[in-house]
This record gives sequence, C-alpha cells and structure tokens, in this order.
Amino acid sequence: MTFLPPRLYVDVHLLQTVPPANLNRDDQGNPKEAYYGGTRRSRVSSQAWKRATRMYFTQHLPAHDAATRTRRVSSALTGRIVDRTGLDEKNAGRLADALLAPLKISAGRKQGDTAYLLFYGRRQLDNVVGLVSERAAELAALDDKELLAEVEQLAVSEQFSSGHPLDVALFGRMVADIAALRVDAAVQVAHALSTHAVSLEFDYFTAVDDLAEEERETGAGMIGTIGFNSATLYRYATVGLHQLRENLGDDAAAVEGVRKFITAFARSVPNGYRNSFAHQTLPSLVSVVVRSDQPVNLVTAYEEPVAPAAGIAAASARRLAAEHRTAVDGWGDPPAFTAVCHGFHDGTAHRLEEAFGPAVTFPELLDGLDGHLSAAIAEAAR
Repeated sequence: MTFLPPRLYVDVHLLQTVPPANLNRDDQGNPKEAYYGGTRRSRVSSQAWKRATRMYFTQHLPAHDAATRTRRVSSALTGRIVDRTGLDEKNAGRLADALLAPLKISAGRKQGDTAYLLFYGRRQLDNVVGLVSERAAELAALDDKELLAEVEQLAVSEQFSSGHPLDVALFGRMVADIAALRVDAAVQVAHALSTHAVSLEFDYFTAVDDLAEEERETGAGMIGTIGFNSATLYRYATVGLHQLRENLGDDAAAVEGVRKFITAFARSVPNGYRNSFAHQTLPSLVSVVVRSDQPVNLVTAYEEPVAPAAGIAAASARRLAAEHRTAVDGWGDPPAFTAVCHGFHDGTAHRLEEAFGPAVTFPELLDGLDGHLSAAIAEAAR
C-alpha cells in the first residue's frame, strides 16, 4: 500500500424523487420526518439507507465475500464446524464457544447470543474454522478446561482483525469492550431529506374475503390505513479513501470498493412497504466530488424549501449546483475532481455543467472516478 496525503474524501450527492411511499417508518408506523428550515420534511434515516446498501452488496457480491451482522455468531460458527469437520452439533457447539471465549465478547440474555450485534466477514468465520478443522475431533474430546487452554494458543482474534470484507471496511465495526475488534468506518451517510416541505397522507384500504364474497356476504374482510408521503430527496454520503485503504490494506481493492459503494448507494432503496407502493426509482442526479480538505454536505442548499411548483427535481438540481459553487468560490477550496450524471435539460443542465462539468453516463462517472483515484495513488507513490 502506497502513501497518500492524510485525507482524501469522495463526496456523493444524489437527488432522487420517490412516489407515494413509506420507506422508513417511525414508532407510529408513519414515514419518518424532520423539521429543517422551519418546515416539515420527509426523512429517511442513514441506518435505513446503509442497510439497503449492504443488502445490495449481499445480492451482488459472491457469498463468501459478504458480511453478516448478528448476535448469533456462535450458532453460525457451530454450523460451519459441523459442515466442515463432521462433528455432531453438540461437540461443534462446545468447540465454537471455546473459540469465541478468548474474544471476551459479552454474553447476551439468550443462551448462545452475544450482548450486541457482531459484524464479521463470512470468510473470516471460515478462517476461524480453519484453525481447528484438522484437529476438531481431538479438541472435542478434551474437557472444558483443557479445550480453553488449547484454543487460547490459536490466533482467533487475528482472524477477526484482518481480511475485512468490503462492507465491514466501509461501515466499520463498533465493539465497545474489545478495542482490537473495532474497525473505523470509512463511510459517513447523512439522513436523506426532502428538498421541499411535505405533508403526511394516509391510504385507507380494505381487503375482501374471497370466500365471504362467494357467499354474497357484504363488508370488508379487513380495513386499515398506511401513512405515506412523496418527495424529492437530497441524499449525501462521503467515503474516506485513506480510511478504506487502511481497512482493506490494498490500493486497488480500495478504489474498487469506492466504485462498488457508489453503485450500491445509488441503486439501493429501503424496502419499507415495498409491495404496497412499488417505490423503486433511480436518482435523477448523481454527482461525485473528490476533496483533500474535508467532506462537504450540500444540504444547506435546501434550508429554504423548494417551492411546490412544477419541476421540484429540476429546481433542486439548480439549487445544488449553486450551493456547490458557493462552497468552492467562497471558501477557495477547489475540488480535485468532479463528475455528474443526470437527466435534466436546458438551463438546469447548463447550471450543472458549470458546477460539476459535462454530464456523463453513470458508468462513465465511475470510470472517471476510478482513473482519478488510481492516478492519485500512483502519484503519491513516486
């Protein structure tokens, strides 16, 4: 891994219009909201979109390169030991508990659970099994004290502290009582906010009992309501390339990781009430800005809400372009690289070109970013 300047951030700005939907519900079952600029806005929590991004990874990465977040790591490790060694489940469970004991992970309320969700790579768990696979029967024959003594000599913690999968390297891992297992996140994700004021609406629905209908009974079999809203959302995330390189330990993997994150972040949508609203849309604008000073969230473009007129998305794009120019000109910090993919025309397209450069396709945006980041790493190595 080569040396780079202390910081290199890849800011990702998206505008995405979502039809009537309930992407991320609150404790009342209604879409989450926030007050910003004195008006009520639609909000989708960063946790909801990070999970959607992670699920996109799960669907598009090879299974062994993905990660799992669970309290049931002991059960998962037991299953892998059974599959790989042929031990019965009881002995495999003893061996799994012994392997995890040196980590000193706090126990949960339920037998076999940890006190908190542990985020690990599936390949990492396979590597832990590899430490004992040749001696599984021998170790299982030992009493508990002898088994723990043998396992303490194995590099179990090292397996969880290296070789991180991309999603752990991106989103980090917080283990409050075990500093050696912590991974600093390379990605920060903001809560998505509507660029304009919104109002909560309700869908009143009824469901018909098919058999009752055949018997000519009147009335609904079920009645209910679902809260929803529709919005043009401003979404923002930033990737610290320097942190991602440290977490992965490989330059090429870090550059590829940025590409995979932006792809997953742009194409993923939280799935709350997905079957009821079919709300999957693609962003109308994706822009990337590479900076060496600090990340810059441009949500301030919407402190004054966009007026509810035709073309909210286009007006939001023009606001974004103006805010970017203000940040660059006012602070005197020109970015090292910018690129934009959008579907706007006429004056809006011209404003975006002045701020971010000519419009390109999404694959071209990713290719250009790959080239810039690779060149920055190569230049730093000279």
